[in-house]
Amino acid sequence: MKPTLQFRLSQHLRLTPQLQQSIRLLQLSTVELNQEIERLLMQNPILEREDGEADAPAGERAPAPERPRGEEPRAAGSEPGEARPEAEEMAQYSAAPWRGAEDGDDEGERGQGTAQMPTLREHLNSQLTLVHLGLRDRALVSMLIDALDDDGYLTQPLEEIAAMLPPGAEAGLEELAIALRHLQNLEPAGVGARSPSECLALQLRALAPGAHGARCHAVALVVAEQHLELLAARDFARLKSAAGASDEELRAAQQLIRRLNPRPGASFSRIDSPYVIPDVIVRKTRNAWKATLNQQAVPRLRINRFYAELTAGQRSAGGSLSTQLQEARWLIKNVRQRFDTILRVSQAIVDRQRSFLEHGEVAMRPLVLREIAETLGVHESTISRVTTQKYMATPRGTFELKYFFGSHVATDGGGAASSTAIRALIKRLVAAEDGHDPLSDSAITRILGQQGIVVARRTIAKYRESLQIPPVNQRKSL
Repeated sequence: MKPTLQFRLSQHLRLTPQLQQSIRLLQLSTVELNQEIERLLMQNPILEREDGEADAPAGERAPAPERPRGEEPRAAGSEPGEARPEAEEMAQYSAAPWRGAEDGDDEGERGQGTAQMPTLREHLNSQLTLVHLGLRDRALVSMLIDALDDDGYLTQPLEEIAAMLPPGAEAGLEELAIALRHLQNLEPAGVGARSPSECLALQLRALAPGAHGARCHAVALVVAEQHLELLAARDFARLKSAAGASDEELRAAQQLIRRLNPRPGASFSRIDSPYVIPDVIVRKTRNAWKATLNQQAVPRLRINRFYAELTAGQRSAGGSLSTQLQEARWLIKNVRQRFDTILRVSQAIVDRQRSFLEHGEVAMRPLVLREIAETLGVHESTISRVTTQKYMATPRGTFELKYFFGSHVATDGGGAASSTAIRALIKRLVAAEDGHDPLSDSAITRILGQQGIVVARRTIAKYRESLQIPPVNQRKSL
């Protein structure tokens, strides 16, 4: 073949670095965005956080919030005639744990200092030092304490624990059983149990029978030790026969057992509560619901004036500072565009879910991503990125933006009902049902059908399970 030269005209879609950064920032959560900005601040000396507006160069300042013509300036996040700071108003609307980022908070926390809660093992070992035991027995009890799980249960059989001991410290099952009894005498009551039945029985034995009645205490102990499965299945007919108790006695015993703690060690677990900083705050002003950005979640960035002036002399030479200056401007623009897109999407959601804000979950209307995308003239994937891990604070609580989207079910009138609204109706029906004759899934389906909502029974069962509502046989009471 003879080599030849050819001209070919074609079109290619390429994502510029600026567009790639814009897409990446859009899908990040608030926490991830702050981490990304901190990384870029370390890499780019021209970029810095804006501590004040006075010395910010013109053209690089964050835009001030718009206000209607003729209206006097007011504090950010406050309504006309009010002077409340935004952090104070957030306490009204946010249902999630809230923690502001005010100056000096770290010093205040370090100054006060909160006492650290001991772990379960530390709590038990501190009690063990006060018990009069020999060195060998104390060592065996300490070994059993180390074998407990986070709920306070001894999940390993004593035979396995005995086999794990070193040759020089052999202990028989009787010695381990005695050490286990010493452990089970410690607080909290029920610790060291090997099953939920034993855990509840230990707590019942630690209670004084006279406080609840001797007969109630005896029935509760029999149920906890021998018939806990029947109580969990709510088979009250067989349970009354097995325990030899009347309806009143069994009802009192059931209430006593419910007050016990099946996980005695859980209260010593250190659980980190997740904190949610909402991106958008929804308020009702002048009979209209308005979405505004949470200024505490918006990072304030600017160009360092010294480096900007230094870079002005290097632009013709195309130095590295010029590249960093351009990257800093891209970041500031993309961050501003990110929050503008979040605000537009949030306002579109608020306009369509006005009934939810007024009346609650039962008034939630069906909504899909495509509807918001067509309204704003953007791609559906953009709406998906915006609504993931972005939160909205409303008078009814703090919700992820995806919460307002859901499938729909047809109604007799030709309309549609949101799956969220149907779940709220199921929850309301179950809360108001008769405990002696609870509603089955078929009965709930029939009631919703009478209200014009056509739902299959298996759909009701799926929604009920998602709400963690037990089936009808487990909701029956005496």
